[in-house]
Amino acid sequence: MSLTDTDVRKVARLARLAMTEAEIESSRMQLSGIFDLIAEMQAVDTSGISPMSHAQDVSQRLRQDEVTESDQRELFQSIAPQYKGSLQVEAGLYLVPKVIE
Repeated sequence: MSLTDTDVRKVARLARLAMTEAEIESSRMQLSGIFDLIAEMQAVDTSGISPMSHAQDVSQRLRQDEVTESDQRELFQSIAPQYKGSLQVEAGLYLVPKVIE
């Protein structure tokens, strides 16, 4: 796919870029090269190839999914800020003052 200078000017205007004529010509050639490479890659027959997530056949080391810390929810709830002598918690959630009206 070959681009024209007009195409590059439209892209530059959309991207809010001020470009000189030399920059437009250079960008046109670079973008045309990129589009040619994309067209070349799309022409490759990949019908018999399965998708892969990595170029090498690797797997991650996995650990057992087990709890390693004790439940300290009550401790954290007990140190919640107080207002007029009562903790500012409700249903396990911290209550905070409204700051936006």
